[in-house]
Amino acid sequence: MASHYLQKTLQWSLMTIQDGEFVDLLTPTGPMRTHIFRPAAPGKYPGILFYSEIFQVTGPIRRTAAMLAGHGYLVAVPEIYHEFEALGTVLGYDQAGADRGNVLKTTKPLAAYDSDARAALDFLKSHSACTGRLGAMGICIGGHLAFRAAMNADVLAAACFYATDIHKKGLGAGMNDDSLERAGEISGELLHIWGRQDPHVPLDGCNTIKARLDEVGVRFTWHEVNGAHAFMRDEGPRYDPALARQCYGLVFELFHRRLGWGDLPLEGAGAGESRH
Repeated sequence: MASHYLQKTLQWSLMTIQDGEFVDLLTPTGPMRTHIFRPAAPGKYPGILFYSEIFQVTGPIRRTAAMLAGHGYLVAVPEIYHEFEALGTVLGYDQAGADRGNVLKTTKPLAAYDSDARAALDFLKSHSACTGRLGAMGICIGGHLAFRAAMNADVLAAACFYATDIHKKGLGAGMNDDSLERAGEISGELLHIWGRQDPHVPLDGCNTIKARLDEVGVRFTWHEVNGAHAFMRDEGPRYDPALARQCYGLVFELFHRRLGWGDLPLEGAGAGESRH
């Protein structure tokens, strides 16, 4: 069994991917361009709904999605501001991009974020290359959106990196989201990772979220690391590659354990050998 696990792990660690695919999903608020990353090898894989920062599908987000796919996942990355920006728009990692992203974050209705999640999850679940087992992951606002996506019963695991605004109900039009109130709807397992030097989510904000998860009995793992906001982004001065590598290990432990493996045949596996 150990050698079987090692063989499978090595096979996926060397897996090439398909990039450049996208689909424009129908949502109640208009078409949502969703970028698809998946292993090149035929087979079925668990699905990951991966949410970007406020800048949409930037280079660092694409590289992270490709890395997830290379470990044996079908990854869908939606453009979170599709109602307001032309499809394919990427906001810059500059003050103008940050200002635009932050304005849209609190212009978009909360219900639209949720209907977007459902559209993307339904797409993944019905995809011919998906096992039907679903997870979510997100960074910054994406961490918050992954948290909300986990309120869907078919999301078995969600990894949330420095999820902004949960503690202060700051997501969506009106800036009065119900994410903490609805936390009890989360039936899957959460992984929360926070940077202790992140001014966007102070210690008391983290403590508020953690206390609520304990109160409603959500199954979760909690990590506070010495990192600044955006320490996972592989551009800019706040990137911490050593810390990012450790955190990705936590992500894959969660997803492999909760979502299982795909059904890619093992080279040389006997007819009676399990592939799951």
